[in-house]
Amino acid sequence: MGRAYEYRKARMFKRWDKMAKTFTRIGKDIVLAVKGGTADPNTNARLRVLLQNARAANMPKETVERAIKRATSKDQEDYKEMVYEGYGPHGVAILVESTTDNPTRTVANVRSYFNKLGGSLGTMGMLDFIFDRKCIFKLKNNAKDLEELEFELIDVGGEEVFLDEESGLINVYGEFSAFGALQHYLEENGYEIVEADFERIPNDTKTLSEEEAAEVEKLVEKIEEDDDVQRVFHNMS
Repeated sequence: MGRAYEYRKARMFKRWDKMAKTFTRIGKDIVLAVKGGTADPNTNARLRVLLQNARAANMPKETVERAIKRATSKDQEDYKEMVYEGYGPHGVAILVESTTDNPTRTVANVRSYFNKLGGSLGTMGMLDFIFDRKCIFKLKNNAKDLEELEFELIDVGGEEVFLDEESGLINVYGEFSAFGALQHYLEENGYEIVEADFERIPNDTKTLSEEEAAEVEKLVEKIEEDDDVQRVFHNMS
């Protein structure tokens, strides 16, 4: 059918793979939220925002319901949240967040990716000086003055507010520990949260050549393919 068809097909499968990975990540987050609270989003603030994330990602309702049901099942093995830290090619710091029912398997897999692709896995906490953990909320733009909103959020842990021109959403960054307070304030004041999450923001970045960056991206992509891995952060600019 020609090279153009093969290119489109490859892009399509890549998009489906990314979508499936997103659904898996949100599904695990839902399981953790339910196990840590209740299966009722009205009484579980973390679950409530995850359901918003699921809608934003176009996650099927049946898939969400299965994740909640799985969390309340006695047969569901407990997930553990594990963080792995190391350096990739050319000294790029890489931090891996995982949710796993078998940490021994996960750390062995992650270590093998680092070793095979020019990196090395280190010890927990070694990258604390590079990454700051933040929470982020993405809100529908109701045309409110952003400077005024930023000022209002300071007292509940908000740090930065800006409009994402590409998505048209208001982005609110805050302290990691302020997630609950920010969520409560935004909901109480009528802001529609489209998505919320946690991010690791590097305070020091490395600039690489195109070839060097490709080596790092190859490692990051390999790590992201692992079913136990939730998120990967790095300090490559």
